[in-house]
Amino acid sequence: MHEIFINFRTKGGKEIAYMCQQALADRFGPDSIFLAGGSIGVGNDFTKALPQAVRRSRVLLVIVDEHWLDAPDPKNPGRRALANPQDWVRREIEEAFDSGVLVVPVLAARKLEQLNPHRLPKTIAQLAVCQYARVQLRTFATDLVSLGDRLVQQVPGLAAMDRQEPTQRSDESDERTSVHNKRQSGGIGHVGGSVGTFVGESHSPMHTGSGDMVNNHHENGDGTTYYTGDNGTVRQRFGPRTRPTHGKGER
Repeated sequence: MHEIFINFRTKGGKEIAYMCQQALADRFGPDSIFLAGGSIGVGNDFTKALPQAVRRSRVLLVIVDEHWLDAPDPKNPGRRALANPQDWVRREIEEAFDSGVLVVPVLAARKLEQLNPHRLPKTIAQLAVCQYARVQLRTFATDLVSLGDRLVQQVPGLAAMDRQEPTQRSDESDERTSVHNKRQSGGIGHVGGSVGTFVGESHSPMHTGSGDMVNNHHENGDGTTYYTGDNGTVRQRFGPRTRPTHGKGER
């Protein structure tokens, strides 16, 4: 049984539809995706096969491109295709709603806004309030991974077919193991782990250990680090301060 049915209009949405079919088939298997005539056996009655395939699917993806809403009716160019009750795009969406299939509008352009229910036939006006996904050519691979992840969470049957390792979200990365410059020039920061403290472009004395420190090369404390001059000498002190013992030949 096909889990995902891809609904699209031939003029405008065909390219994205076939790209979605390929990406989702790679992830869930080719038999899980229904797309146009390629999923109907030769000689079968497509007027029966299409509604039947919609009813048997778990998800209907509606590919909405920039021309989808106002695409002309091929048989009557003076009206919109969606105004024709026999329009297959419209009929498949109606069948999905009537059958309780999860319907997901896929906005296939960056500037496309959520559909306006007042511009849709009443039989599919519900499409405007279905949570949509967005897919763009520039970010297609990432967008399809995100869409697939969301479908897996909502459709149990897809989880069993999923061939892809769970994606790691960027907000789960450990900020303590990295340093972010963000165009900062100089400064002091801390790196997690065993690296410790880092210093960038210092132009004045600084303290990275314990104890006292003042300018003019006066320093106290174990682990005190100081700089002499502008980009000058680096010196560091560890352990207690002891006075040297002068023996023979020493001074």
